[in-house]
Formats: sequence, C-alpha cells, structure tokens
Amino acid sequence: MQFLGNALSYKQTGRQLNIQVAGGLLTLEYLAADLCHLRFQPEGTKIRPSIAVIKPSWPAVTVTCEESAGKLFFVSAAMSVEVSLEPVRLRFLSPDGSELLADAAGLSYQEGQVRWQQSVRPCQHFYGFGQKLGYLDKRGKAMTLWSTDEPYHAPDVDQLYQAIPFHMAMCEGAAYGLFLDCTAKVEYDIAKAEPDRASITLHTPVLEAYFFAGPHPKSILSRYTELTGRMPLPPKWALGYQQCRWSYYPESRVREIASGLRERNLPADVVVLDIDYMDGYRVFTWDNERFPNPKQLMDDLKAQGFRVITIVDPGVKVDPGYAIYDDGLQKDLFVKHADGKVFEGTVWPGMTAFPDFTRQEVRDWWGDQHKPALLDMGIAGIWNDMNEPSCFARNTFAPDTLQGEKGEELPHDQWHNAYGFLMSKATFESLKRLKPNERPFVLTRSGYAGIQRYSAVWMGDNHSWWEHLFTHMPILMGMGLSGVPFVGCDVGGFQGDPSGELLARWMQVGALTPFFRNHAAAGTAAQEPWVFGEQIESICRRFMELRYELMPFLYNEFRRAAQTGLPIMRPLLLEFPSDPAVANLSDQFMVGQDLMAAPVYQPGADHRMVYFPAGAWRDFWTGERIVGPTYQVVKAPLETLPLYVREGAIVPLQPVVQHTGEAVDELILTVWGEAEGELSLYEDDGETLAFESGAYSETKVRFAQEGGRWRLTVGAPTGTFTPAWTKLTLRLHGITATQIERGAETVALERRPDGALTASFSVAQPSNQEFYLR
Repeated sequence: MQFLGNALSYKQTGRQLNIQVAGGLLTLEYLAADLCHLRFQPEGTKIRPSIAVIKPSWPAVTVTCEESAGKLFFVSAAMSVEVSLEPVRLRFLSPDGSELLADAAGLSYQEGQVRWQQSVRPCQHFYGFGQKLGYLDKRGKAMTLWSTDEPYHAPDVDQLYQAIPFHMAMCEGAAYGLFLDCTAKVEYDIAKAEPDRASITLHTPVLEAYFFAGPHPKSILSRYTELTGRMPLPPKWALGYQQCRWSYYPESRVREIASGLRERNLPADVVVLDIDYMDGYRVFTWDNERFPNPKQLMDDLKAQGFRVITIVDPGVKVDPGYAIYDDGLQKDLFVKHADGKVFEGTVWPGMTAFPDFTRQEVRDWWGDQHKPALLDMGIAGIWNDMNEPSCFARNTFAPDTLQGEKGEELPHDQWHNAYGFLMSKATFESLKRLKPNERPFVLTRSGYAGIQRYSAVWMGDNHSWWEHLFTHMPILMGMGLSGVPFVGCDVGGFQGDPSGELLARWMQVGALTPFFRNHAAAGTAAQEPWVFGEQIESICRRFMELRYELMPFLYNEFRRAAQTGLPIMRPLLLEFPSDPAVANLSDQFMVGQDLMAAPVYQPGADHRMVYFPAGAWRDFWTGERIVGPTYQVVKAPLETLPLYVREGAIVPLQPVVQHTGEAVDELILTVWGEAEGELSLYEDDGETLAFESGAYSETKVRFAQEGGRWRLTVGAPTGTFTPAWTKLTLRLHGITATQIERGAETVALERRPDGALTASFSVAQPSNQEFYLR
C-alpha cells in the first residue's frame, strides 16, 4: 500500500477543495454544512456513478479555506476539515475544535484497493454497518461486507445478506457518521487488532466517502437518508401480520391456512407463497396441478381480507423452450463470463442463468415479466430471495463474470453487494409502472445502501433458537441505524422447531417490529399460532390483536420514517444519546420515541431486569409509574411483554380488527400521565398514491393545563382526506379526574380494569374538539 504523500498543489473552488498528490487527486466538497464528500481518485482510474446517492444537487453552503502552519483549514458552520500538507493527513473537527475523526496512518492505496486508517478514542462506540450479528456496539470487531447466503447465523458469522457501508461513532453523546459508497467488498477492523485504531479497506480503486458531522445521531440519520433516499410510505396492509411457510401448497392448503386464521380470530393481512407455487421452480410460472386457477384463489382470499405475496428468485432455469429463458438469451440479458459465454449457476431449478440488473434494459425486461404471471393473477406484493446472489456450488458468481452497461462492464466483484439492491429496484419500479396508483410492496433478503427506497428487508434464514430471539433485537436496531426502517425477522425462527413458549415470546417481539411475519422452513414442525394448544394460541392472538390496536400509532411512525429517515424500531441510544447506560443496551428497544419494550428471551423466565432512562414511564398494561434513571426487576409471565410508555405521550389506538381493510369508525386516544404532550396523527386511504396529491389528513392533538385544569384539544383534521372515525374514545392513564366536559356536554369517566379512565364521544368530521377534565 502507498500512503498519500505531500500535497503538490491545492485549489478551492466554491464549496470544493482539490488537493493534488503524487499519484492522484484528493477532493473535499461540502454538500451541506454538516456533510462533506471526500474522494480520492488515483491516476488512471474512472469515477463510477453512484447507485446509492440520489440527491444530485444541494443548496449553497458558505465555506472558507485558509492555510496556516503547514495546514489547510476547510471550514463550514458545522465542522472543519484540517488537512496537513506534508504529508496529507485529515482531521474532522466540530465547531468548538474537538476532534470527531482523525487519520491514524491515513489514506493508502494500491491497484484495486484503498485503505483508510483512523484513530479511535477510548470513549467511542460504533453502530450500524447494516446486517451484523452481536450487540449494538461493534467496537472490537472485524467485519466484512460481502453479501452472502449464510445458513447458520452463528455468533462468529460475519457475512450475511445485507451490505451497507455506513456507520456512526458516538462519544459522550456526540456522534459522527461515515458512508463509504462501495458496492465491492469492504473490510472493517474497528479497534480489534489495535485498540486505538480503525482500519477500513475498500476493494475498489476509488474512495468515495461521505462524512456527517452530526452531532446528534438523529441528525446524522436524517442527513444520510437525504443523501441515499428514504422509505416510501408502504400500503397499510403490509404492516399487518403475514403467515408464511416453505411452502403452502396445494391451493387447498393455502385456503386452509387462511380459513384457520379467520376462524380462530387471529388478525392477519397476508398469506405468502414460497417457491413451490412455481412450475419446477421456473420464475414467473405456476404449477398448474397445485394451483389450477391462481386468479380465482387470489379473488377468494381478497374477499376474506387477505393479500398474497409470492417469492421471486433471480435465477432463470436453463431450459430451452421455457419462454423467460429463451427471451433473455435471445436479447442478451444474462450475466456472462469474460469470454462471452452465459454464466450458469445452480439454484432451486438446477442450472440457471442470471439477469444482469446493472443494465436498465434488463431491469425493464425483468419488471415486465411480473404482469402476466403474477400481477394479472392478483398478486399484491413481491418477495425477492436468493439475490446475494446465491449459487449453491460456489455461493456467488464466478470471478471472471462481468456486469455493466454495454462497453462499461466490470468484474462481478465490483458490483457484488449491489445485486439484490438492483433486483429490488427493478421490481419496485415495475410495480409502480404496471400498477400506477397502488403503493408497491417489495421484500428483499439482500441489499445495499439505499435499499430503503425500494424494499422492506427481513434478516433471512434464522433458527428457532432462543439466541436468535435475542438477536432479533440488536440486528434490527442496527439496520435502523443504517437507514433501513422497514425491517423484521422470521418470527418463530425459519430453521428448526420452536417450542410453544419460544413462539409465544417471539410473537410478542414480532408484534412490535416493523415487518411482522411468521415463517418456517420445509421439513420443520408446523408453527402456525394454533398448533401448540389453546394457551399459546391465546397468547399469540393477544399480541396479534395488539399489533392491530396499535395500527394508527404504527402507521403514524411509518409516515415519520418516510419523511425523516428515522427508524421505527430504534435503540434507546437514539433517544438518550448522552446516557452511558444505553450505549450498548441491546435487549430493549423503542417503537418511535414513546413506546419502550423489554422482551423476555430466555426459556422459563418469568421476570427480567429493565432499564428506565431519565424521565417518567408508565406500564402499558397497568399504568404504574416508574421514574428513571433506574433499573427494576419486573414480572413477565409467559402471557406478558414488559412494555412502557413515556409519560406525556399521546398514543393513538383503534379497536381490534381482523385485517387492515376492515372499516374502523373509532379512534382511541390514550393519554399517559399528567404531563403536557402533543400528537400529530397522519391518516390516508392506506393503499393508493392519492396522498401524494394531498389526499391525507393530519390531526393535531394537545394535552396541556389551562386555568388550573387539564384540557385535551383535538383539532379539526387538515387536508383533503376525511378520516373514517366518528367515535372518539379518550383513555386516561395516571390522571385524576371524574368527568369530561365538551362544551355543554358532561360525561362521567368510567374506570377500566387496568385503572385507566375512559369516556367516548360522537364526532362529526371535520370538527375541532376541546375536552376539559374535572
């Protein structure tokens, strides 16, 4: 490796600073006061357009550049970059001069690789890196980003399906972020080999890096997702419970599963079809014996309130006479070896060819295949799997394969981590094109930075192990800290056989995660909610019902994630960055900023330790008040999930329904404690894109003291969408009152078994409502 030597010359042009060194050009450019793009381009290399970065231009930003004592000071209002000139070394500083990030040995390079060695301070914690096992804080770990179909997910496993080279480092409440835009392999050593040094190696010739000054982790995530894109608002049905197995077939079994959910009053929105719906695993086909009339099946299930999602893998069976293969071959759309021969790998259909999704014409072609085979049959969403890409014989493509637009091909290893991302992009864009007024739903196993623009993500082939129930929490929180909010794990575990106790505990966690799916592998024991007897079924039902009771709250949080890029399921450190007790707290999580869950993840446990950060908290089930910071041992029998609400929160709920398509005419506003609070409740039709043209409503709710008494104000909804609720129920936790006044109307409060006070009112939409407590 050759380190950067002395600066030969430098030039500032507006927000950009170019520094010429022997062998290459170092460029620093402020995109915003708190965001600096850094590029090192060795001589003779080319710049590749980014597939992750979507914001092409940024507002003007004021910067200055001064030289003093052999250093350049490149300064914005939010940070400064100090560049030593002999040799070139970098330090990123906050406005008060404190160090955020500094070179250790600095930048070095050789043909096809760039390495950045950075100093690590004793106080720093490291978060993100996409899909990584272990606790939240990745300090002391060596990690490789290389998308891999890994079947075991053991503690020492590092390479999984998602490769997102973005992380945050936090020290005493102040954070910075770093995104390395590299679709090839990226290797990190975060203070493992040397406790005061991080080493990052990119297996690509050009360094493209983005530094986020923060200092709050929320502002970093917001800026990062401004750069790489945010999750579009999904259809509401995708937030519901999804029942899946490898595989439900024939058609009669699918109908049996759907009827089993409805007959047992187990709320659900989706039944998922795995690979055995296809004819010999040929993509975009149906097995006519197992599924003789897919369109009728979809229509019948939709009448029961179900959507159907089908799996689609990238591998196309090598089978002359199979239309998809013949067409792709004739149009030259498959990945090829350097000698021009089509690459063939082995996946479920046997020998397969793989579309080259780096090419726009291939993505368009692939997207078009969804219409006749799937969308015209009534399929509502697409699940992309095996797209790391996975090949059974070698685990990925041969090293001499090429990908790229004609005349711009590169070895596959330069594109590897983007294969699943580009497949999801092709799928998402085709659904938008083919169903122009419906919100697409795509689920993927593999992805790269920016995958949140196109797809929800689940964490792949986990196991029915208690250890993986624990892992469910930090792995999803880490994805949220990597800019991906719509995430989940297979509830109950994909591989292996869960006990009834494990399934019950896992359903409690799953009910609060953004993506909620029960999925099991072929050959494993059944794990539908009813197979373990009435006790387990009853517990599963209660938490499936909780999911739907929380739907107004969850949908509101999805809207916020789509607007801000902040995760729905988040670690406590995002809300309490200055609290050292939460720096690596991996077995509790927040849902939004107001709900805190502390799941049980050990067999036989009926209590656990819970940490309560500063402030007052209310037990979701009993209303009991706990004042933090404190640790408490709480009781948690099998039927209970420890769940808490931040005092001052106003949490919107609805009555239990069996699916999101059921009409709901009641809104339940739960008010937690005698503390001022606000809520902005977002609503729309939950399915179409009409909200993009203003067909939504926002209702402002405020709870505050006025003249010595508490007043709850529910403003008239704004926007062109009229909410469906005409009944408003108020539920007061930890509040002393006997009655509520609305104008001349006085209603006595009733006490619920959980101690809350409640009253209901008829509401004409739209109208402003004011309630006074006495």
